[in-house]
Amino acid sequence: PLAEHRLRASPLARRVAEQLGVDLAAVAGSGPGGAIARADVEHAAAALAPTPPAVPATPPAPPPTPPAAPAGEPGDRALAMRQAIGALMARSKREIPHYYLQTQIDMSRALAWLGDENLQRPIAERLLSSALLLSAVARAVAATPALNGFWVDEAFRPAEGVHLGVATSLRGGGLVAPALHDADRKTLDELMAGLRDLVTRARAGRLRGSEMSDPTITVTNLGEQGVELVHGVIYPPQVALVGFGAVLERPWAADGMIGARLVVRIAGVCIDG
Repeated sequence: PLAEHRLRASPLARRVAEQLGVDLAAVAGSGPGGAIARADVEHAAAALAPTPPAVPATPPAPPPTPPAAPAGEPGDRALAMRQAIGALMARSKREIPHYYLQTQIDMSRALAWLGDENLQRPIAERLLSSALLLSAVARAVAATPALNGFWVDEAFRPAEGVHLGVATSLRGGGLVAPALHDADRKTLDELMAGLRDLVTRARAGRLRGSEMSDPTITVTNLGEQGVELVHGVIYPPQVALVGFGAVLERPWAADGMIGARLVVRIAGVCIDG
């Protein structure tokens, strides 16, 4: 029966639907066999501009725009999405004890290598510094599994893989953070190709449900916009987030000498306790 077909849903989708007050019977699934995924529930919630639940929900990134867009003008949909994001992330900030760390890293050698490497490549195959930063986060998280996983039922559950949620702004307003799967196992070329693909499909509304539902840690980079440091808000049930600022020339002391180096400031946010 159609009702049973529509009610095929993952446990995470059911939990998010309960938290957001979404009737699963009214949600069309985009998963295999019409199964309802978390992204489908979030899209329905954003379209209705729901009131946040009394219990902290899993405040994920807003969903991609599916082929069947909700009724209303584009401006109305963007406003509803922003309202839903704002309400959910405000609750995340209020309910979750955020613990902040920050440092800065000398990128001079890494960027010198990157410049030499790109000179040997065709323009279309050149790497961006973002690939280096994503690779560094993925490797660091793989070596520190306590930051790579989910806080569920009052306990930490480590993730099986390192799936970086890459924060991506949408042209019509809003933000998504789809997963770059198994990032710690990818080469720089694979990370660069994956990043370009995710950004392109996110802005075209063609993300897959799995890319929206299983990031294990989020990375946000506002360096291209000139921001020097960014402290993000954790996306539950994730337990950590990493924010990068712009790579800027700064005074740097090394071996008793002071000189100018290319430096990036990094902010880490994790659950306190």
